[in-house]
Amino acid sequence: MKELNQHEEQIMSILWSQGELLIRDILDQLPEPKPPYTTLASTVRNIESKGYLTHRMYGTVNIYKPIISQEEYSRKSLNRLVSNFFGGSVGNFLSFMVKEKNISQKEVKELKKMIDQMEDNK
Repeated sequence: MKELNQHEEQIMSILWSQGELLIRDILDQLPEPKPPYTTLASTVRNIESKGYLTHRMYGTVNIYKPIISQEEYSRKSLNRLVSNFFGGSVGNFLSFMVKEKNISQKEVKELKKMIDQMEDNK
């Protein structure tokens, strides 16, 4: 499955929160400056060709909906990030996040608790 660019992710975020939408509904929810309708329609078709959306016809218009959940997309994106930038090591990724102070003390405690539970289940 091909990666989404930032603009495509923004469109998917709208669809994930709303479910099924027409192009004009997506356009209404995008921030200014809004792209032309035809540009947005082309982008949505591109997202569909990448395998993230499907559509059904309603009269003469297409109604688009996600076929991959936001959670699944997030998981795949994070796995790709860890693989590409941290040598596939979750430990390296977490170490980086802690050093950059992107993880709070509360989150560190929650992670430790999760690790302890995983070890107890083995």
